[in-house]
Order: sequence, then structure tokens, then C-alpha cells
Amino acid sequence: MREAVIVDVVRTPSGRGKPGGALSGVHPVDLAAGVLTGLLERNGLESRHIDDVLMGCVSQIGDQAMNIGRQAVLAAGFDETVPATTIDRQCGSSQQAAHFAAQGVIAGAYDIVIAGGVESMSRVPLGSAWQDTTLPAGLAARYPEGLVNQGVSAELIADRWHLSREQLDSFSAESHRRAADAWTHGRFDSQVLPVLAPGSPDAVAFDETVRAGTTAEALGGLNPAFRTDELAARFPELDWRITAGSSSPLTDAASAVLIMSAEKAGELGLEPRARFHSFAIVGDDPLFMLTGPIPATRRILERSGLSIDDLDAYEVNEAFASVPLAWAEELGADPEKLNPWGGAIALGHAVGASGTRLLGTLVAYLEASGGRYGLQTMCEGGGMANATIIERV
Repeated sequence: MREAVIVDVVRTPSGRGKPGGALSGVHPVDLAAGVLTGLLERNGLESRHIDDVLMGCVSQIGDQAMNIGRQAVLAAGFDETVPATTIDRQCGSSQQAAHFAAQGVIAGAYDIVIAGGVESMSRVPLGSAWQDTTLPAGLAARYPEGLVNQGVSAELIADRWHLSREQLDSFSAESHRRAADAWTHGRFDSQVLPVLAPGSPDAVAFDETVRAGTTAEALGGLNPAFRTDELAARFPELDWRITAGSSSPLTDAASAVLIMSAEKAGELGLEPRARFHSFAIVGDDPLFMLTGPIPATRRILERSGLSIDDLDAYEVNEAFASVPLAWAEELGADPEKLNPWGGAIALGHAVGASGTRLLGTLVAYLEASGGRYGLQTMCEGGGMANATIIERV
């Protein structure tokens, strides 16, 4: 069987996904085009050698409509013969893009492929794509009480796993501390491509979302973000402990990974950094919605023949602090191996781009620490999750 290997991973810095954010003036097509161009330049490739580009994006409307993957390929100056498509697996969109890309290489459909993702949450607010939609009759019949937004799902998880407000705030502050420490020690330098925003004399080179001085005590003063009178009446058991501080911030960013067969990498004189070991995808309870990483991890461990103790690091997306905390409790995971350079609470969650952003962090961490196996898993809207295990080469 052919091996799919990771040759390079790049990303933009994370900008706050609101008007005035550091990257809010950059069109999402240009954000995506920048990481595509970066991969070619860093690895001495000509665009005509790329078999396909798979781009994750959640809100495919407005500036992100009309197959943003193809638009990014053209904006990047790629040869017009290079195709592209756009994928929506909610928060796992670019992780799914990487799965499809690697699986295509393994199957022999691709020799060289780029998977990536982009989201400009300042220009295309989350929820824009379904703002005026109605609930289909089939879903209304199956879930007569209705589903909820992800913040409420995070509250339900915190309640079920008995996670206190103090635990959530401490975890969130630690995410910022780890991310700030990683930046201080240059851990992200090799993967982050500075972006020149219109009207700014200086390129954006750091994650705007990281707050180095964040403390659990300061976060403890924030009010719950998702409680309404209507929801409080529906869920009287909840004491509403998820805040803006224990949630990932809205973010603008793009990321991409260069994937090819091991044979092609050797032919081109490129050094693989990691190989894809195992894949899994699951569906889960759409009310709790964000618990999918738990069964996804169990499935991929079973398929891979590895145990949680065989893994040297795990990147579990911090959509909300309750998600990785519940995951770690269920899997018996080592908290020191969990998002060791910080997670989305600090580094941001540009939903379409987060999958390949996490993958880049995982590859870099394994290289820096000398670890062998790493797990990436991502909760996704509608109650799904992807899981990926990579092995450092």
C-alpha cells in the first residue's frame, strides 16, 4: 500500500474575527491563496504538478461563496489546469480535506495534493449561511424539542462531566499560557507566514488571539455567554458556566498542508516530516454535538492497534474548554500531552482552517519533542468528529 506523507504545513497568523481585527481587511480568497503560494515557494514546486487542491470552509456564502478553493488556486497564480474543491465538515472541514487528500494518495488517485482551509469570520460571520433557513420537517419530527447552538452543547457537556467553573477557567488560562510560551520560544515560527493587510505598513506575524497575561481569576469575572431565559427554562439543571473566556474566539485565518506519496517525495528530493497512520470519522448525539472526539478516538485507537499511552501528543480542538476536558477524562489522557502548545481558546478557531492548523502544530510538536505518534481530533457541528493519527518520520 502506498504511504501518504506530510512534506510541509503552513498557516497564517490568527486574526480576531471581527471588524478591526488584524486580518479583517484581507479577502478570504487572498488568505487562502497566500498559504497555497507559500507551500510551493518553500518546496520548490511548480503548480502544474499539483493534482488537486481540497479546501475546507464552513460559511460558503458572500466572500467565501463560489468554490473558494478554486478561487484561491487562481488568485495564487496556479496553472489553470489545477482543479480545486471546497469541503464543509463544519469545524473539521480542513481535517476532512487532509483525510480525503491522504486517502487519495494511498489509493493511487493523487501523487501530490494540497489540503487546507480558510475562514474569515469578520467578513462572513458564523451562521451567515443558514441565517434565514427553516428546520426541515424530518428533523423537526425527529427532534421535536429542537436542537441547540454549540455553546449550549458545551454547557450540557460541562454539566454531564461535572466540570466546575474553576476547572474551565483554569484550563482556558493555561491554553493562553502555553500558547504564549510557545510563541516566546519560536515554536510557531517555521509554520506561520506573515500577512500584509491592506492599509497596514507592517505584516501581521503573530496570533492576535493569544493573551499572555490571562489568569483564571480574571476569567472568573466573566458572565456566562449562552444563557437566555428560554434556554434556562428548557435546561433547568444547568448552572451556566461557559463564558467567552472558555470559548474559542471568532477568528480569521488560513492553513494548508502539502501531501504526497513517499515515492514522489523521494523522486523530488523532498524530506517527509510525517506519515498518515490511521483515520476515523464518527457521528454522535447532535444535541450534545461536541462529544464526537470521544468515540472517534476510541475508533481510531482500535483501528490503529495503538493505545492512548502510545501517543506522544494529542491535539483536541478547544472549541470550548469543556470539550477537551471531557475527552481527557473519558480516555484517561495525560494532561501534559493535551494541546501542549495551547489550543483554540488561545490560538483561535477559524472554523474552516482549524483542521490543518492543528495538524501543523502536531507535526511541529512531534519534531521538537522527538515524539513518534500524534493524535488530532475535532468536534464538529451536527454531532460528528474526525480523528487522525500521524507518525513522525
